[in-house]
Amino acid sequence: MHIKQIFIQGFKSYKDRTEVEPFSPKHNVIVGRNGSGKSNFFAAIRFVLGDQYQGMSREERQALLHEGAGSAVMSAYVELVFDNSDERFPTGGDEVVLRRTIGQKKDEYSLNRKNSTKSEVMSLLESAGFSKSNPYYIVPQGRITAITNMKDPERLLMLKEVAGTKVYENRRAESVRIMDESKNKRGKIDDLLDHIRERLGELEEEKNELREFQEKDRERRCLEYTIHKKEQEALEDALSTLEQDRDRGLETSDENREVLAEREQELEADEAEIADLQQQFKVLTEEKLQLEEDRRDAAKDKAAAEYDVQAMTDGQNAAQQARTQAAQDLREVQQQIVTRETKLVGLLPQYEAASAAEQAAKQHMHDAEALRARLYAKQGRNQRYRNKKERDADLTRQINEINIQLATRKAVSMQISDELEEMEDQIVQLEQDITALRDRLQNRGGDQETISNELHTAKDEKERLNDRRKEVWREEARLDSVLAHAQQELDKSERFLAQMMDQSAARGLASVRRIIRQHNIQGTHGCLGELFEFPDKYKTAIEITAGTSLFHFVVDSDDIATRIVDILQRERGGRCTFMPLNRLKPRPANIPKASDAVPLLSKLRYGAIYDKAFQQVFGKTIVCPTLQVASQYARSHGVSAITPDGDRSDKKGALTGGYHDVRNSRLVAIKRTTAAQEEFDSHASQKSALQQEREALDQQVTKAMSDLQHIEQRRQQMEGGYGPLRDELRRKEQELGVRKDDLASKQRQRLNVQSHERDQGQQMTDYQNELNSPFQKALSNGEEQQLEQASSQLPILREQAADLSAQRSDLEARKTTIELELRENLRLRLDQLQDQDPDAGASTDGSGNSAQINERKKDLKRLTKSLANVNAKLAENETAMDAAQQQLKISETSRAERQQQVEELQRSIQNYQKTMQKAAHKRGAVQERLTDVTSSIRTLGALPEAAFSATYTNMSSHTATSRLHKVKEALKKYGHVNKKAFEQFAQFERQREVLEERRTELDSSDGSIRTLIDVLDTRKDEAIERTFRQVSKEFARIFERLVPAGKGRLIIQRRSDRAAAVNRNESEEEEAAGTVENYTGVGVSVSFNSKHDEQQRIQQLSGGQKSLCALTLIFAIQASDPAPFYLFDEVDANLDAQYRTAVAGLIQESAAGGQFICTTFRPEMLRVADKCYGVSQQRKASNISVVGVEDALDFVEGQVGGAGK
Repeated sequence: MHIKQIFIQGFKSYKDRTEVEPFSPKHNVIVGRNGSGKSNFFAAIRFVLGDQYQGMSREERQALLHEGAGSAVMSAYVELVFDNSDERFPTGGDEVVLRRTIGQKKDEYSLNRKNSTKSEVMSLLESAGFSKSNPYYIVPQGRITAITNMKDPERLLMLKEVAGTKVYENRRAESVRIMDESKNKRGKIDDLLDHIRERLGELEEEKNELREFQEKDRERRCLEYTIHKKEQEALEDALSTLEQDRDRGLETSDENREVLAEREQELEADEAEIADLQQQFKVLTEEKLQLEEDRRDAAKDKAAAEYDVQAMTDGQNAAQQARTQAAQDLREVQQQIVTRETKLVGLLPQYEAASAAEQAAKQHMHDAEALRARLYAKQGRNQRYRNKKERDADLTRQINEINIQLATRKAVSMQISDELEEMEDQIVQLEQDITALRDRLQNRGGDQETISNELHTAKDEKERLNDRRKEVWREEARLDSVLAHAQQELDKSERFLAQMMDQSAARGLASVRRIIRQHNIQGTHGCLGELFEFPDKYKTAIEITAGTSLFHFVVDSDDIATRIVDILQRERGGRCTFMPLNRLKPRPANIPKASDAVPLLSKLRYGAIYDKAFQQVFGKTIVCPTLQVASQYARSHGVSAITPDGDRSDKKGALTGGYHDVRNSRLVAIKRTTAAQEEFDSHASQKSALQQEREALDQQVTKAMSDLQHIEQRRQQMEGGYGPLRDELRRKEQELGVRKDDLASKQRQRLNVQSHERDQGQQMTDYQNELNSPFQKALSNGEEQQLEQASSQLPILREQAADLSAQRSDLEARKTTIELELRENLRLRLDQLQDQDPDAGASTDGSGNSAQINERKKDLKRLTKSLANVNAKLAENETAMDAAQQQLKISETSRAERQQQVEELQRSIQNYQKTMQKAAHKRGAVQERLTDVTSSIRTLGALPEAAFSATYTNMSSHTATSRLHKVKEALKKYGHVNKKAFEQFAQFERQREVLEERRTELDSSDGSIRTLIDVLDTRKDEAIERTFRQVSKEFARIFERLVPAGKGRLIIQRRSDRAAAVNRNESEEEEAAGTVENYTGVGVSVSFNSKHDEQQRIQQLSGGQKSLCALTLIFAIQASDPAPFYLFDEVDANLDAQYRTAVAGLIQESAAGGQFICTTFRPEMLRVADKCYGVSQQRKASNISVVGVEDALDFVEGQVGGAGK
């Protein structure tokens, strides 16, 4: 085995990771300047092997870390790689990697890349031959000098250390300590044995007195047992009688409670019925008042209608004759108007055709004039230009100006077109209005009939809507009363439900419902108890199983629950438990498949989306017929089992049961609250619907009244004359004439604008054509022809335009004459005739007044029918009130009877409770006395057999009490007796035996320890003598190898030899004779010049000779106890050249059996080295690398030469 490779990082001067090339298994030499890091390299090896750097403080660990420029080093490690081909390390591998890592707060070992403890590493090193007692396989600087300066006693101590005497001395000191402790223990045991023997004598006397006491005490216990047993039997009989009475009373009480519950339910039903009847009677009363008011109003309206019909019938005949003459004049004027309008209709197309022809002729004339003007302008313009460029520039400018003008004219043209469209629409609307006004004036009779029918229809609709609104009012009033009653029932049920839970939970549940309504939160379903239906048979079992889980609120997800909880916390609205369906993960239960084990979940009816919630609460519960069966299934299948009466057994064996008051049922409270809420919501929704219907009816009634008012206004307008209509007609006709004149003016304006637009467009076209043509001073031939043609056509076109204008003027005069006659004469006459009689224009049969009379007759008929309906409803109301009042009396009588029955049952139950309380007090007293008697019997302990014999069982209580008194008197004289004498005697006897055995063991162990001390002393002497002989022998051999001409030996010194001279010729064996305790030191005697001359002591030698002797002693120790490898740090520093050569040769020979790693400044050791390494330092960081022998020699000779200079 040898060191194969070394890795260093962060240790002392080795900052960066330093990887040393593999060492030779024989002789390796390291060279380098002082301070370069050679000693630190050896310190790194010793750091891992552990002969130094143990138990370091934080400051000492910090001193081992590299300190230099750059970032601070927080940890360091040194790793040794050993060649284990000889399997000296018992690891089973060819290579062993040992690393030690150190930091400010850590110190760790690793073996083969795995963490290991320090003790494991030290044990492994010792097994490989690294002995703690012989650390001389590492020779650091200064050790040679220290051995040189050693005194003889110190060298003796060194040999003792090498011999391993510390182990013997430590074991001997431990043995002496144990022996002293054993001696002290023997003294204490002897003292205890003396005390125990004395106490055993006293207890022997107390045992006899205790036997007599026990006889009397045995009799006492038998008598006391007899007395207590008699009393116990009597108490048990009394308790059994009381239990029988209680059971009979319980049966009666249960029957009374069941009857009471039934009567209370019936009473509650009667009260609800009475409340409904009272509410119904109240509604009927209010309805009767409303109907009576409606009857008064209907009678008053009927009387007014009858009066109007009579008055209108009397005035109808007087107006008939005046209407006949006015109708004849009106027909004549209307015939003339029709004739004039027919002529005007035939004249209008001729006038329009003449106007169009005139406009076309004027346009042709205008176009010819414009063409001629453009040609003249071009002819004059060309005279102004000198060249084409000047012409083109001016034409371009004029084209741009024309473009701007065209854009402006187009905008004006578009605006005029829009105004024309608006005027045409206004004219069309005026014509339609005029036509409608004329139709109304001409068809007045038909309009009156139509308006009369419309008025009747509107009145019928208003009355129908009013009747319906009154019905809605009455229904709303009834619902208000019903809703108030439902609110009372809901409040009552909510208070009852709140009693089933704590205040915080009740407040939290109410807050949750309010928050959901206010914030419109979706994904909520309500309390668990509201989400399922169940058979009444399993009501108790369901309630006991669910408990307060019935009030848990089911939501879709935990996000919804978190949102509601946050609002609850902000508003401090109480507490509530949520069941988010997305988080529930119920575990499947082992439900037994048997007829007497019914899964409770199978009896529930609920929505599929709630399956997880119900599985969570009811999934592990079964219903069994009896508690015994429930207990068996609960233990065998690990489920909760419950009976229909609520007795429960869980999987751990706990049983829960007893009386369950069904009147305070959570399920009943939840269902009652749910039903009340549904009823309230139903009535509230009905009221909301009625409110909406009433609001709609209000709007419809308002609209109907508005329509009726409009129709009435129209009728009044007809009845008051058509003057306003005629004024409106004349105004609109005048406005129509003005609009037509404006339209004609606008059309002419648009034609002018369009004409100018065409002119400018043609002008721009001419400019563009001229711009693209060559420059000429005169017109072209074509242009000359156009100018001549336009000049010749202009007179003809002017003449044609004048003729057409004259034709158009003649037609226009004829048209204007007819229009003036119609507007200023005939229509004014028509208006005068129509103003003379309100009924003008109507038929001669007086259909206007007839329509009014018919209208009022229809009103009278309708009012008569309405009054009859009100009377019929009033009769029905009175009948319903009588029936409700009769039923109310019957219900109140029934309620009184049931109330009396309930009070009697309550008194009976209260009397029974008082009786049961008295019986319970008596039973408690008997039970308490029975417990005391049973406790007294139990305190008697294990009774003698005689207590169960006939002597005592047949003894009367009086006799037993008398005898007990006598026995207690006899026991008084034994008041001082030691009742534990037997136990104490046996206890002290056992202690004596144990102490005597312990005393014998201590005597035996003392002899063994003394024998061990003698053996240790002998072995220590043998080890020292054996080591001295081996080291002395090796010292002589090695010294003779190093100094062939000389001789050396080691001399053992004794106390008897201090005053006498040492015989230098005495043999080594004679010097070793005697005991180790007589040894005082080890001397060194050598001769360097002759094997026969007188030898000298080491104190008489020179420095180099002393160093050689010290080095010889180290070699001798190493030869006596070889190590796997050796580390020498400058051991040849103080030797002469010849001795350095000898030492180098000796190391070369020894390297055959072990690895050497040395540092030196001398060339002798380099010449025999197998491998050389050089240590260098740069920026306070050391590095080591392989160098050749010649390079190493050059370095050493340079160092020696520099030192010599």
